This record gives sequence, C-alpha cells and structure tokens, in this order.
Amino acid sequence: MAIDSRHRATALLVAACFFMEILDGTIVSTAAPQMGGALRVAPTAIGLVITAYLVTLAVLIPLSGWLTARFGARRVFLTAIALFTLASLACALTRDLGQLVAMRIAQGAAGAMMVPVGRLVVLSNTAKPDIPRVMSYVVWPGLLAPVVAPLLGGLITTYADWRWMFLVNVPLGVVAYAVAWRLIDAGAGSRPPRLDWLGVALVGGSLGSLTYAAHLVSESGPTPTVVVFLVVTVVAGGVAGWHLLRTPAPLVNLRTLRVATFRTSVTGGSLFWITCGALPFLLPLLFQDVFGWSPVKSGAVVLFVFVGNLAIKPATTFLLNRLGFRRLLTGSAIALAATVVACAWFTADTPLVVIAAVALLSGVARSVGLTGYSTIAFSDTPPDDLRDANALSATAQQTAAGLGVAVAAVALQLGHLVAGPAAYAVAFVVLAAIALLAGVTAVRLHPTAGDAVRRPAAVGGQVAETQP
Repeated sequence: MAIDSRHRATALLVAACFFMEILDGTIVSTAAPQMGGALRVAPTAIGLVITAYLVTLAVLIPLSGWLTARFGARRVFLTAIALFTLASLACALTRDLGQLVAMRIAQGAAGAMMVPVGRLVVLSNTAKPDIPRVMSYVVWPGLLAPVVAPLLGGLITTYADWRWMFLVNVPLGVVAYAVAWRLIDAGAGSRPPRLDWLGVALVGGSLGSLTYAAHLVSESGPTPTVVVFLVVTVVAGGVAGWHLLRTPAPLVNLRTLRVATFRTSVTGGSLFWITCGALPFLLPLLFQDVFGWSPVKSGAVVLFVFVGNLAIKPATTFLLNRLGFRRLLTGSAIALAATVVACAWFTADTPLVVIAAVALLSGVARSVGLTGYSTIAFSDTPPDDLRDANALSATAQQTAAGLGVAVAAVALQLGHLVAGPAAYAVAFVVLAAIALLAGVTAVRLHPTAGDAVRRPAAVGGQVAETQP
C-alpha cells in the first residue's frame, strides 16, 4: 500500500524522537567545563553524566521488545516520551552531580524504549516495497545529531547556560507527546512468555560493561580498568549467547540472524555505524587541537557532513531501486572509506572549500549506507519475527554508535605511538579500514538480496519512478 500522510507523519515523529535521543548522548561533552563549574566538580567528572545515559540506553534497549508485547506499543511509546521530557526538565533543574546523573539514567531508560518501539510501530504498518522510503525518514536524525551536536553545544555554551541543552527537549517532547497521542493507534498488549531475567542480567551486564569500557577508553585510553571491563564483556557476552540460543523465550532472539540480509545489517551495519560515529568526534579534534580553529568554526565545517546527508536524501530510494542492495552498500562503504582517507591529508593550509567538499561527500556516503543497512534489515524478515529483529537491530545500532568515539580515541592513540605528528592520519586510515570491512559483508550478499523491498519494475530491470 502507498505511504499516506498519517504513516509519513508517524515516521517523522519517530525520527524526531531519535534525534532527541542521540543529541542528548553527544552534546553534553561540549559543555563539560561550564557544567563542572556550575555543579562545583571537576570537568572530568561530567563524563559520568554521559556514561550514565549511554550505559542505561545500552542495557535497557533489549527490553523494548518484551515491554511492547506486554503493554502495547502505544502505552510504552507515550510513557517513554513523557518520561524523557520530564527527565530532561529535571536535568535542567538539578543542583548537584548526583541528581544530574540520576536524571540522566531516567533519560536513558526512556530513550531505550522510545525509539525502538516507535520504529516497530512504523515498520509493522509498512508494506515491503515502502520500507526504503520509511526508513529514509527514520534514519536521518542518526546522521544529523552527532554532526550538529558540536556546533549546537558550542553555541549554547558560548551564548547561553548549559541547562538549555536539556530545556530544548521540553517543548519538543510536549509536541511529540501530543502528536503521538493522535497518531499511534491503541493496541492491546498480549501475554508474552515470562521475562527472561537471566537474559536481562547477562545481556545488560555485557552491554553495560562494553559501553562503560568504551567511555573509559575515550576519556583516558586503554588502562587496566578497561581491560577488566572488557573481560567482563567477553565472559558475560559469551554466556549470554549460549543462554539465548538455548532458552525457549530469550530476551534477545539471536535466531533472527539466520536471515542473511538481517545478519548483514547487524554485522556490516554496526561496522559502518562505528566509522560514522567516529568521524564527527575526530574531525573537530583535528580542527581545534591541531589547526587552532574555534569550536564554532569547527562545528560549522563539520556541518557540511549533514549538507551531504540532505543533498543525497531525495535520491536514496532511486539509487536503491537502480543498483540493488549489494552494489549500493558496497559502493557506499568504498566511498566512505575514500573520504575518511582524504581526511588524513588535511593540513592547516588545506583550502577550506576542499575540506568542506570532502565532508559533504562523506555525508553522502553516510546517508546512502546507513539508509541501506537500516532498510535491508527487515527486507526478508518474516512478520512474526519483526519485533525480535527490531529489538536486536536497535541494540546493535546503539552499541555501535556508542563505540564510535572509543574506536576513534584508540585509533588516535595508536597513531601517536606509531607516527607521532601524523597521529591523525593513522587514525583516519584505521577508520577507513573499518568502513571497508563493512563493504566486505555487503559483497557477500546475493545479487538479489533485499529485492522484496525494491519496486517490482526495478527488480525486473526497469527503474520505477519513486517519490523521495
């Protein structure tokens, strides 16, 4: 069936919620000195504010599928929006670090339910050929938020109070709640199997430990403490995998990975997300620490990544129908790797227009690739497995996005060890290699993989006209 105005509005609503969630995970770091002074703590202590949010997201996202089955998508989605909005207001009103961390945990819990459940609502009412267009609406905030965060955070820090980073969510949340109340149909919950509490402990422990280790790496590099958390991650993750494959009603259904296209989305898509998440972190560091640019100038140039996202967005459905998933994903991985390698050649004397052009082309590759990976995830997934696949996909995506900064930090430290002044060049090459690994997973796809969501005329060899 065609995408009507109500369906499109629902997809854009979920996109707006996605934007708020990711922005809140990335914007705080720009205001650490100001927040530390206001709360009478060292700026480094503000890292706990970021970590509490990201760890809570990672730990609780796997619960979204079970909660939706138990209480219904409308009830869970509306509750999540309300809690996120109230927690944002509470963050702005806090007077000490302990209160702020507690409210950030509440924000993370709401975010863990808000986007996965909203995406499930959109997908469950979407015909296969319409999935590419719907996912293009939902994906763009994930591309926008990490790029906008440095500039927006710099502007708020420079010209306003840090509390506005949280207060801007309040009117957005109120509008989102009102729109969701009208758009999301009531659906009765069901009687799902008993909650897999052992799975909750194992999966949550593994993801939480990995996210915390990633944060420690991004703050201070590899340390013995990081090694301990990585060991916990591996052990808990291994036991979790063994448990989830053997229990009849697992928290996260790993059996959904038997579908080749979904498996490629989880594995290759995660690698692609890591590179995409690392670049908006590494470029501002290069511009500010090496080139001596101001935060506002740095953020404005990085914003050209988003310009590329927007520029290609009307053509993504056409490209998908014209090229198919294997060629589209392989090409986007190669293009992303090429633009990241180009960043390795930047110097303080590189013309600004060249840097902006590379950032723009990188945004084009990001937009095409992430839309493709998000779309192919559900192209061949049976309807009965959609809820489980959505929960696993959201978990993998959030984890990969959270790892981007840590991977960039490790790559930069590796660069300092092996290349000294050329540390950033080494870091960019490492990130490009990760993007190419994502391309390897795409090459392994069958040429007709994902054709269920392509327009019939495109599959038959003639490209159908599609509205972007």
